Amino acid sequence: MEQNESVRFRIQITAKDLWMFSMYHSNKGYLGVFNLFFTLASLWLLVTRWSDVTVAYRILLLICVLMFTVWQPALLYMKAAKQAKTKAVKEPMDMTCSAEGILIEQAEQSQQITWDQIVKVEQVKGLLIIYMGRVHAYLIPEQASAACKEQLLEMIRTNLPAERRKKI
Repeated sequence: MEQNESVRFRIQITAKDLWMFSMYHSNKGYLGVFNLFFTLASLWLLVTRWSDVTVAYRILLLICVLMFTVWQPALLYMKAAKQAKTKAVKEPMDMTCSAEGILIEQAEQSQQITWDQIVKVEQVKGLLIIYMGRVHAYLIPEQASAACKEQLLEMIRTNLPAERRKKI
């Protein structure tokens, strides 16, 4: 790819995109291992001790099994749906990636981000996440960048060192 080329695409974030991002962050690392272990241990106790325990204990174990498999995803989706209705998320963004960095335009505002300002870029199922810090990130849904995905990934590989890229 030549250095003067740029990749431009429009991003429309949906509740599903926000939910997938939230689910990824709530289940990665040690927290995800704990959630899995807690759920499996609760399920094992529920199945193996069903006839030995009281109804109250069964209900408690059932709640423990459902906590990270049903309730947490449902609560995260409700939060994402509410967030998706805000003006900042509802309004589409235009992104232009070039050798200089990333230009983000939304409504009447624009922001130029240099590659040095990007903390990390991570590719997860269905999303490309551009981290600007611990609490600020831009989400690029797969369907938004599908037409130019390989160009975009190549631009990221060219302009970001390997330690600031994950799964790219």
